[in-house]
Amino acid sequence: MLPGILLAACGADPQPPLVASDVEVRAPMPGMSVSAGYMVLTNNSDADILINGISSPEFGAVEVHETTLVNGVARMRPISELLIRARGSVRLEPGGLHLMMMRPQRDIATITLNLHHGDLLLMSLQTSPTFNGN
Repeated sequence: MLPGILLAACGADPQPPLVASDVEVRAPMPGMSVSAGYMVLTNNSDADILINGISSPEFGAVEVHETTLVNGVARMRPISELLIRARGSVRLEPGGLHLMMMRPQRDIATITLNLHHGDLLLMSLQTSPTFNGN
């Protein structure tokens, strides 16, 4: 897994309010139009952070999905908001909350993920895709 790189302006605060770590974005399998992303998002501020949009120039759509077990069957559903409590963190991982990236737009060497609250860009990170989880 690669560390996330924070590109958003952080002001004078030595510690950015939102940090991504343990970032892993899987490259789409040949012939597939979806991919998954995992990371830990940490809120270093004293206020809750609400993410209600994620975009990427490399994908037609990016959504946060939640996997739940219903009668012993795993089901995924998109969620519209991801809340990161003040001084807390949220783990996006297989079998739980994760990113679903759909419709890759081109061959992918670097992936940019932009996390938003409405029109406000909270952070932008770049990573290289992993292949088959490696």
